[in-house]
Amino acid sequence: MIQFFHFIISNRMELYQQTIEHVGLTLIALFIAIIIGLPLGIIITRYRKFSTTVLGSVGVIQTIPSIALLGFLLPLLGIGPVPAIVALFLYALLPIIRNTYAGIDEVDPSIIESARGMGMSNKQILMNVQLPLAGPVIFAGIRTATVINVGIATLCALIGAGGLGEYIFRGIALNNMNMIMAGALPAALLALFFDFILGVFQKHIHILIRPLLITAVILLFVIPPIYFYHTSTTVDQFKLGLTPEFTERSDGYPGLVKAYNLHTPTVEMNSALLYDALKNNKVEAIVGYSTDGRIQAFNLRILKDDKHYFPPYYCAPLVRDQTLQKYPELKPVLNKLHNLLNNVIMSKLNSLVDQKHEEPAEVARNFLKKHGFSTRVIRNGSPDIIVGGKNFTEQFILAQMFKTVIENNTELTVGLKTGLQGTKICFDALINGEIDMYPEYTGTGLYVILKTDSTILDNLGTDRQKVYNYVKQLSERRYHLTWMKPVGFNNTYALMMRNYEAQKLGIQNISDLARYISKH
Repeated sequence: MIQFFHFIISNRMELYQQTIEHVGLTLIALFIAIIIGLPLGIIITRYRKFSTTVLGSVGVIQTIPSIALLGFLLPLLGIGPVPAIVALFLYALLPIIRNTYAGIDEVDPSIIESARGMGMSNKQILMNVQLPLAGPVIFAGIRTATVINVGIATLCALIGAGGLGEYIFRGIALNNMNMIMAGALPAALLALFFDFILGVFQKHIHILIRPLLITAVILLFVIPPIYFYHTSTTVDQFKLGLTPEFTERSDGYPGLVKAYNLHTPTVEMNSALLYDALKNNKVEAIVGYSTDGRIQAFNLRILKDDKHYFPPYYCAPLVRDQTLQKYPELKPVLNKLHNLLNNVIMSKLNSLVDQKHEEPAEVARNFLKKHGFSTRVIRNGSPDIIVGGKNFTEQFILAQMFKTVIENNTELTVGLKTGLQGTKICFDALINGEIDMYPEYTGTGLYVILKTDSTILDNLGTDRQKVYNYVKQLSERRYHLTWMKPVGFNNTYALMMRNYEAQKLGIQNISDLARYISKH
């Protein structure tokens, strides 16, 4: 607990910024939903033939997983707060429209007839009778929508919209509980706070409904400028796109800043979105993977690591010793993949999945078949071993390769658990026996898994064999894990820019980029 409070104090300014972003996303979307949803709910009480269509449509939206909805919006609206606000607005519509319709519909007809008998018009009946009586039900819908949006807003960090989800996803990627709690606890407190405040208002809704509606309209014009003032001060600045994991890794952004004196605003997002964000001019540079198939397809330039900051990231199967002892036939089979792949080949395989939308299993089998491997056997039934993988294209392909090679050269059945979020999730699953192996990189083993001392890092340098030998020996001794022979390619982290922009600015390496940023 002391460490958690120390973390909060040390990162209080960033936490404040994320909280402002989170509240802004939630309230802007909520106020838009109120202004649109409340009249729509009233309209369908007047034109009941449309009620089934309207309520059914917003109900269907509510069933769409939030990650999927954000994915649908990205091609239309790009990354950042706009698609996030649209998604939150859509999720807030159902409880507001449904409760407005239900609240007005449940007003006693005899009361309405009495109002008509007193000479009231339809407008007067709505404003002076139906809305005040339906107020508690309507406000309950707004209250529900608010709490839902506070929770869903954490996912908006995956598309570069900011908010408290940034800490949550960083913490998940790095298995840092303090970081996870730093995002999750304020989000939970915000939900409880808003629910409490709205609960107090709900008790006096009969006299507050009109002032609250007027306030919602006013705040819709006040909050967005405040929100964008706090979150968009870097609009005209050079922005660097990063994954949550890279933001905090010891071989990630903090070390990159020190090595190159590279100080620039950053945007965090899911790794699958980085390249599209760069292609579509949402950021000026990204930290990606050197074997990614989209580098050539999007005409990107990898900036030379002229200070040799990034260590070698040669890929190899990382396997539990217990698994190898139980199934000794695995070792010679997996070592058949030794040096089978290089950077060019891996990049092309990734491109087949990313650009041509081929299935990873098909890509893996076709490649292995071309190189003389048998790919006929596809086993079903309870798996003997489980192959894991992280949540990017290359890992899906490699996991399928491991599965195909094992099943065609042994009697073992292989199950897959791919798409795991981050290094520590994969590694912990391996240690706990939830998976038996997964593709890992020597540089990641050196920095993230083994947390190697700086003195040893200086001694190892960027020597490929030294790094491999070190992580192999120490992983065996410390965790009882075996690094198989590397499959051949070096998927190091790399800074990338759009090629035409790099040419225009005369940027060839990371030092050039650092100098350019410092001058501008």
